[in-house]
Amino acid sequence: MASQIPALPQSFAPGTDSVFSDQSGFYSLDANVPGLSKVILNKLNMTDYGEYRAALEGKAKGIQFQNYKELFQKMEETFKFCTSCNKLPEHLTEGQTLKRCVKCLNVYYCTKDCQKKDWPQHKKVCKMLRLVAVDRLVEWLMFAGDLPISTEKWSKPTAEVRNWDNWLPMQVDLSPRLDTIISGSNMSTLWKNATRPRPDDTDLKESLWRIQSEFLSRVLTVGMAVQQYSLNPYAKPLTIHLAGASHNETMGARLTDFDELNKMFPEHQGIEIVMVGPEVVNSPIMRPPLTAFGPRKRVYISAYKGLYHQFWEDVLEKGKAAKPDLVVGFHPGFHANQGLVEGWLPTLLLLRDYDIPSFFTMYSELELKYSLQILLELEMHIKDSGPNPFASQKPEQVQACPNKTPVYCNSHYIRFQGLLPQEEPVPDL
Repeated sequence: MASQIPALPQSFAPGTDSVFSDQSGFYSLDANVPGLSKVILNKLNMTDYGEYRAALEGKAKGIQFQNYKELFQKMEETFKFCTSCNKLPEHLTEGQTLKRCVKCLNVYYCTKDCQKKDWPQHKKVCKMLRLVAVDRLVEWLMFAGDLPISTEKWSKPTAEVRNWDNWLPMQVDLSPRLDTIISGSNMSTLWKNATRPRPDDTDLKESLWRIQSEFLSRVLTVGMAVQQYSLNPYAKPLTIHLAGASHNETMGARLTDFDELNKMFPEHQGIEIVMVGPEVVNSPIMRPPLTAFGPRKRVYISAYKGLYHQFWEDVLEKGKAAKPDLVVGFHPGFHANQGLVEGWLPTLLLLRDYDIPSFFTMYSELELKYSLQILLELEMHIKDSGPNPFASQKPEQVQACPNKTPVYCNSHYIRFQGLLPQEEPVPDL
């Protein structure tokens, strides 16, 4: 079946001659998947993806910053290349410097001619990229501990909370909580050391909400999947696996990260979230999955570092953990190139052949299209797909091509389960 997977269009195939590549396990930025690139590795003085993962897990030596100013400067330098011709700082002629667009303070150009040539495309996304530039700095507050902010008890039945417009009114007034962060010491530290002027408080509040929405998007998407499959957390405990979990979900993860499910399903019988993936980062959630059901009205988070089909063979088939009621995948990225498809193939076939309710998210409608194509080639039974009402509100810049329309975490989804039903043959008369 793998050989029948359709070839992807050229725009989705990473080029070997670009500074942006898919080598060492990185997602190709040219494939419209936000992620890391060789440029980032170079700026962080890392040679390959293994060093990056070691740094995330606290195992790397010598990778540290003297102060916050150096940290934020290095972050900004990963975006320094000419948006028009892709020229890097080390390739500039003597006396040349990369200059930033004065409106978005996000993209760079090596000459005025490059900026003029690029303006017809850049003007379409300039305002949006200004928000992106603010968000990528404010997001540091997640690691500083100011975000996410606490949320309120749900005042509406779960069935009535279908999107952000239903969820936000239950939070009453977010302003006092946001004002506390804006006036806090971490926010002052950030803009004292950042590479751009501090935005006004209105812009900062909006940025804080966008980052909060990205955090909550994962939790609410899981809850939506539970409802769409008509799983009943009040009748029995639920086991939910997050397949392909990476540093995005697990770096800085806390045991309380999915507690919004307690408010979504009050009085539930217990919910276990197991994060499984080769990029899972060491954190408090790195503990074994449950062998017996956990306490009622509590969400228990555990993690396993490895591929999902390995987890199934090494843990589930040996009776060391419960089999899932639902498997969720955030941005699996198997649409990006053939190698990723093949890496995911054993897991996809496992989900299909064991008839496991599955729910995967995508960054964009284009990614949704190609992911659907691949799943249909695998004869998956697609139950539903479309825009996610709990998509992140934080725009994500496609780093290799900044003028591409920004994408959003969990913006689209596919719900699938089991093998595509076969049509019964019409009997001969």
